[in-house]
Amino acid sequence: MTLLGIKFDPKPVTIIILTTLLLTFDHYRTITPFKALDRLILYFVIPLVVILLAFRQSPAEYGLRLGNWRAGIKWALIGMALVALPIWYLGHTPAFQDYYGGQNIQLLPLLGETIGQLLGWEFMFRGFLLFGLATVAGPYAIFLQAVPFALAHLGKPEAETWTTIFGGALFGFVAWDTRSFLYPFLIHAFIFVFTLLVSTRVIG
Repeated sequence: MTLLGIKFDPKPVTIIILTTLLLTFDHYRTITPFKALDRLILYFVIPLVVILLAFRQSPAEYGLRLGNWRAGIKWALIGMALVALPIWYLGHTPAFQDYYGGQNIQLLPLLGETIGQLLGWEFMFRGFLLFGLATVAGPYAIFLQAVPFALAHLGKPEAETWTTIFGGALFGFVAWDTRSFLYPFLIHAFIFVFTLLVSTRVIG
């Protein structure tokens, strides 16, 4: 693809523009009455359709596979252990309780919310964006994908948002090392659920 005399690889350009449009749409618009379902459609289904129909590639090239599952399980357990204590502390702060508190936590709806919110979220950032940018940016894609991830947290508790550029990069490293977005998803799902349980005082 050539634009104003400059040659571009069309796939990374498509990935960058589409990711930005999907995040913007999610901020301003809805598709269904359910936010989790919207995010599953926006961040998982649409990128998957683009990979299959527009790029004509296997989703496995974008991290939709088990990958190195031994390393993945190791990283998932380490990640969960490292974040548990900080979440326990932050979940008891007024900022977190004001933002997350007041929710009626029930197991099955929480499971559906976690999968809907984060499966697509992780596939877009640690799959579609990470491995798509890797073709032109190499391992710098680990940090590049963390930037929109961090900006997407604006409006959440300040302490949470400050950590996301580092957390997003670490998630990217795990995906890169395992060649799969599934293990960052497991860590992120733990963070999401544990934060809600602590902040709403279901535990602790």
